[in-house]
Amino acid sequence: MTATEDLIDEILVREGGYVDNEADRGGCTNFGITRATLTRWRSSEVSCEKVRNLSRDEARRIYWYLYIQEPGFDAIGDPGLKELVVDSGVQHGTERATKWLQRAAGVTPDGVFGPQTEQALRDASPGQLFIDVLARRNQFYFNLIAGDHSQAVFAGGWGARISKFVRKAAQYLEA
Repeated sequence: MTATEDLIDEILVREGGYVDNEADRGGCTNFGITRATLTRWRSSEVSCEKVRNLSRDEARRIYWYLYIQEPGFDAIGDPGLKELVVDSGVQHGTERATKWLQRAAGVTPDGVFGPQTEQALRDASPGQLFIDVLARRNQFYFNLIAGDHSQAVFAGGWGARISKFVRKAAQYLEA
């Protein structure tokens, strides 16, 4: 298996199976793939039943294309940083994840992963980028809950998800 395949496997584990929680702004999801994402992928409106029937293989293809290849995240050389940015894109949108990365790298945040962003990543410390993106992601969670208290129900899950990245940040600091 490649590192990218392992990354997708980890996302599939974190996301789990079919869920349709009324408080979740994404609506029904399966393997973390929302109804809106599946509609975009298939180029036609889908029902929650079609989301429920989404295969693991199709979810893998969606993650590879929409969350790694299309936004340009496959160009991130550092595996830990790549995993954090891809996971951020899965949960918060690839444009937002790109902007966090661009701000961390000192690039004008336009949400498009282009040559300037790629060069800035080559010139920067992967550990510092990782820590900066992680801090921005954590702040986003806090702001989300502060702006809409109904989202606090997800804080435990978000905290568990982010804890892996906090441990990885410690590894960057030790290096």
